[in-house]
Amino acid sequence: MSRPQTRTRRAPARSSYHHGSLRESLIEASEALLAERGLEGFSLREVARRSGVSPAAPAHHFGDADGLLAAVATQAFDGLTAALEAGNARGGDDPVARLREQGVGYVDFALRHPGRFTLMFRSGLTKTEGLRRSAQAAFATLERGVRELYGVPAGQPLDAAQWNALLSIWSVVHGFAHLALAGQFEGFGSGKVDAGTVRTAVAPMLQAHLAALRPTPPARKPRGARRRG
Repeated sequence: MSRPQTRTRRAPARSSYHHGSLRESLIEASEALLAERGLEGFSLREVARRSGVSPAAPAHHFGDADGLLAAVATQAFDGLTAALEAGNARGGDDPVARLREQGVGYVDFALRHPGRFTLMFRSGLTKTEGLRRSAQAAFATLERGVRELYGVPAGQPLDAAQWNALLSIWSVVHGFAHLALAGQFEGFGSGKVDAGTVRTAVAPMLQAHLAALRPTPPARKPRGARRRG
């Protein structure tokens, strides 16, 4: 009498993930790969391998490598906006403090997420509509901070000096972030700048920079001064 055949149950494949969780898994694997190998070492096949799915899975969700990279960058800009808004909250009602904390948040985001940050501003990145909206939202957060600094209401154009101030603030924190990621501060001053030391390295510098940009209030006439008639 032959023994009844028994079927060996296989573990469910990771490709059976819910659509949303697989998408997030692919984005996370992409970020890790970018942080390790840069854009030159990026491939859909390696992202799929790290996510435990077939090589066709990333293409199914994102179309191609450009689509996946655009999705990573979109999520990165959303995270940057959240970091800037958190800086606003820390800064309270003082426009200088709000912009200073935005700057600290900007550099901290870059140091904590080097893969995302390196990708976000690459010129060859495919600009999807979602990516454009997310990038504009991040820039608008900084612009609102500059408007508060100069007392310029929404809808009123910034003048040339105010635009220069906005671009100078962005340039300071963006350049600092790239220098820190490249390890260029090691051996200077306080040494290596990382996520644990970003506040002590960035906040005093930005405080001085923003204080110089802050408009000087008009001088008050001394009390009791006589008018010339």
